Amino acid sequence: MADELMLEIVTPEKMAFSGKIEEVTIPGSEGEFGVLRGHASLLSSLDAGVLNYTQDDKKTFYAVSMGYAEVTSSKVIVLVESAERSDMIDRERAQKAKERAESNLSKMTKEDIDYEKERAALTRAIPRLSALDRHS
Repeated sequence: MADELMLEIVTPEKMAFSGKIEEVTIPGSEGEFGVLRGHASLLSSLDAGVLNYTQDDKKTFYAVSMGYAEVTSSKVIVLVESAERSDMIDRERAQKAKERAESNLSKMTKEDIDYEKERAALTRAIPRLSALDRHS
């Protein structure tokens, strides 16, 4: 069994986090799953949602987009399009983005040219608000 667990959260722009942790909970496409030291190796696709990890007995929350996770007994690599730490999210801006996307979607059909764009905006806004709620 590994003595420590490393976590890396990687986006196309940057390494959002890299460090030793005690545990991590990840929004897998088949449901949320937790990882501790010594976990069996696996690959998983991720849904947009809230990722959280414990480091020095303190939980930290990230709103993450869809992506992938690679788990080994001593390391977790999370590859996502975006990752925002909850204490860096502007609640008012996230709430307005959610409301705007919901309003726009209510006026559209799936055939509208901007439907997927608005659905993606809503898919980003919901985890951001959820990460804020869990952080509080």
